[in-house]
Amino acid sequence: MNKLIGLLIITSFVQSNELSLQKIEEIEDANIKITFEMDRVAYVNSYALENPSRIVLEVNQTSLKMPINEAYNYPIKKVRASSDNDLTRVVIDLYESVYWRKPIQSQADKNVLLELQIKKDRNLKKNNRDIIIAIDAGHGGKYPGAVGPNNILEKDVTLLIAKELERTLRDTKGYQAVMIRDNDETISLNERYQYARKSGADIFVSIHADGFRLESVKGASVFIWSDEASSTIAMNLSEKQRKRIQADIKNLKPNDFDEDAARNKYPEIYENKINQSKILGTKILDQLKRDPYTKIHKKNVEYADFRVLKSIDIPSILVESGFITNPEDAKRLKGKAGRRMIARSVFLGIHNYFKEVPKPNTFMEKDPGYVMYEIQKGDVVSEIAIRFGVTVEEINDTNQLNNKSIYPGQLIKIII
Repeated sequence: MNKLIGLLIITSFVQSNELSLQKIEEIEDANIKITFEMDRVAYVNSYALENPSRIVLEVNQTSLKMPINEAYNYPIKKVRASSDNDLTRVVIDLYESVYWRKPIQSQADKNVLLELQIKKDRNLKKNNRDIIIAIDAGHGGKYPGAVGPNNILEKDVTLLIAKELERTLRDTKGYQAVMIRDNDETISLNERYQYARKSGADIFVSIHADGFRLESVKGASVFIWSDEASSTIAMNLSEKQRKRIQADIKNLKPNDFDEDAARNKYPEIYENKINQSKILGTKILDQLKRDPYTKIHKKNVEYADFRVLKSIDIPSILVESGFITNPEDAKRLKGKAGRRMIARSVFLGIHNYFKEVPKPNTFMEKDPGYVMYEIQKGDVVSEIAIRFGVTVEEINDTNQLNNKSIYPGQLIKIII
């Protein structure tokens, strides 16, 4: 019976998904957008190659609606595609290296659009793109989450931490943050991981600040996905999602990507994703342990059945920044300083992850040993130092500031 169920799931997963080229056009800021049309969201693997320069999209479980062999203007030579064994390989042949963005997928009427953007950049010696981080602020809208002293709501705390993290990533050259929610809105569990896939996320970070029936329970934890919970707390947190999970599974949209079926189709890819998630989780937990203001609930990465972490290929972790049912944690997370330290630990953990698991075609392909930060209006060196876990003296010495004023748009080097 189990084999039959598995076969039915896979059969459902491989229903026809035809891909066709819609248009190639120049948009704002000299970007060129290449748009494809599909029946539904797909598992897409994208990468760039050199000598000759080209970008490749491997669109799984799709076939070509019609042949693609389209010539275009500089820097594109041609867009071509071929299909074999339910895999469509799209190749964008280029005259030279470009800055490119991972393809995104979006709903359009009854179909799904797959869009890739490239931009001419004569300063590049090889094709380059940003690292995409999906940030999921837990709960929101009609789901307030845990409630702490003085009516502190988990959904508010998680959004503020997420925005702190987003700001650091946004202003650090080579990273791009994608917010699953950036205001107080209701988003289903399905929509959260679906949005990460549609955005081409390289990793997915879900931020929480949960509660427990015992006020004494406190401290931060980091989770990755597993069928079985690794502790009583993990089991309790998993159970809170059960009813919502069942509703979300039933509400999967026809054009959505079926992660559950994909795990049966791509078990090796999923196993690798779990291994990568553990590395990512460990790096973030190591940074949380260094934070003098944050207590640690569990010293090792924990496991729980959190549906938002079940993407087949995107390393995914959930950070419990603390328990707001504990007065000490609630006080820490209510203040900006406490939330900033959580965001800093997550950022540094992410950066250290990419040192160990470098992403091709990005600035972290060969760890440069530093990041470039763009000064924003209102920035002061002391706050930048806190944000990156370095000293004011280190920033001044590295950039030879000599107590000079900094200004918006200025790029400074930060060694981390």
